[in-house]
Amino acid sequence: MKKIIFYSYLKCSTCRKAAKWLENNDYEFQLFDIVKEPPLVNYLNLALEKYSEVKRIFNTRGKAFKTLDLDIDCLSREEIIQLLLSDGKLIKRPFLIYEGKKVILGFNEIEYAKQLK
Repeated sequence: MKKIIFYSYLKCSTCRKAAKWLENNDYEFQLFDIVKEPPLVNYLNLALEKYSEVKRIFNTRGKAFKTLDLDIDCLSREEIIQLLLSDGKLIKRPFLIYEGKKVILGFNEIEYAKQLK
């Protein structure tokens, strides 16, 4: 069985759907509150490598992001990581790590099934 690390936010309905999908499909996962314990730097780097468009890593529909008054496309990789670590609500969620080196952001049943099989 693949080791799954699952960063979630309790009030996020998409995170709850993703967790329920994992449970219903008999996947065991280690759960972290993305606000209290944001993903490790190496996991954020994995996400930046996978998703070439920086905005994909941010929770662009959340209040925390909307209150930012900066162009994230002008930030360096270091600045992006520091910004994400400063507020877990800025990070796209759920944030799932599997096999220690693969990332899935957000929740899509088809993508989860395909990636986790």
